[in-house]
Amino acid sequence: MNRQVELKKGRKYEQVLDGARQVFMADGFEGASVDTIAKRAGVSKATLYSYFSDKRLLFMEVATCECGKQAATAIDTLDLDDAPDAVLRLAGHQMLGFLLSEFGQRMFRICVAETDRFPELGHRFWESGPGLVERVLRRYFERAIARGELRIEDKALAAHQFAELCKAELFPRLIFGMQTEFSEADRARVVDGAVDMFLARYAA
Repeated sequence: MNRQVELKKGRKYEQVLDGARQVFMADGFEGASVDTIAKRAGVSKATLYSYFSDKRLLFMEVATCECGKQAATAIDTLDLDDAPDAVLRLAGHQMLGFLLSEFGQRMFRICVAETDRFPELGHRFWESGPGLVERVLRRYFERAIARGELRIEDKALAAHQFAELCKAELFPRLIFGMQTEFSEADRARVVDGAVDMFLARYAA
């Protein structure tokens, strides 16, 4: 997994990533070919291989970069000095929005399908997804605890409990193909319930 640090970045690096993202989203990991990715990116196979030695490494970079971009946008909207009700509600909508997005769905399905063969795919997705959520929420919990607003002993567990509450009903319905579109009212119902239940347990 540490090979990621050694990636060479040149002027066509972002071009390669953009082409790869489009192909992976359309064809999945297994169905995506290096030839198709190079063509979509408008580069030669030699150029592609100069950045990424194999398709697996390219997919991990695409997943990490895209998750990182979305996470950075979400984190920038959070005021870690705000009250738990406001911070958790906003964080809940950000998490659920990602999970229900086309990109979130496809990355989840691809990683689950390929993790048995390539465990590092799952590790990287965890670090840029659930692991990142845990780190951000733990940082907020520490501040809220210091202000006397929350009482939490196991901050890591509490972070994952909140994330799971935000997935209630809607995410399973999506994953099993029962529903693909969700209204703002649907989302608000789940997030509001998650915040209420979380604070019922952890509010000081």
